[in-house]
Amino acid sequence: MIPAPFAYERPGSVEEAIALLAEHDGDAKALAGGQSLIPLLKLRFAAPALLVDLGGLAGDDLRGVRDLGDRLAIGALTNHSELAADEVARRHAPLLAFAASHVGDPQVRHRGTIGGSLAHADPAADLAAVLLAYEGSVIARRPGGEREIPVTELFTGFLETALEPDELLVEVRVPKLAAGWSFKKLTRRSIDWATVGVAALR
Repeated sequence: MIPAPFAYERPGSVEEAIALLAEHDGDAKALAGGQSLIPLLKLRFAAPALLVDLGGLAGDDLRGVRDLGDRLAIGALTNHSELAADEVARRHAPLLAFAASHVGDPQVRHRGTIGGSLAHADPAADLAAVLLAYEGSVIARRPGGEREIPVTELFTGFLETALEPDELLVEVRVPKLAAGWSFKKLTRRSIDWATVGVAALR
């Protein structure tokens, strides 16, 4: 399949990206790694008038894992491979790091991002179940401020979230829990989308 025609912008700052999303009022999509969005565009499940490419954005708060004391903050543009290898994540959120290491194949893990995966709310994605098990949250930034959304309230339906058209997911937060955990998924092949995925913490 071929995507429907769309305009393209590559903003140089988070503020510029949010302004573009707000200007198009629901008819724009943010592109991070593209591993969730590009298939939707090809199948025309998504047909935005504008694609906002986040690849040019910089800043330590958008990438990497930070220790906030009782929680970890993960920049939304952190790819799955980086998350899987991060020593802070492996020590304080081992379930999340393990699941990130099992997302798709190496190409997907090196391009796909945690923020993009959650923002697209594909029920077959691996990390949604993990973040629900952690009872984590996401930070959504909009013109003039930001808000914290519990992951239990983020997913509202198939490929639908509580994010407003002028909001950009910029950070994921999880509590530091290194207790017992398990992550399992059923796939036809190891690189396929999961038919069923389960994440558990105790």
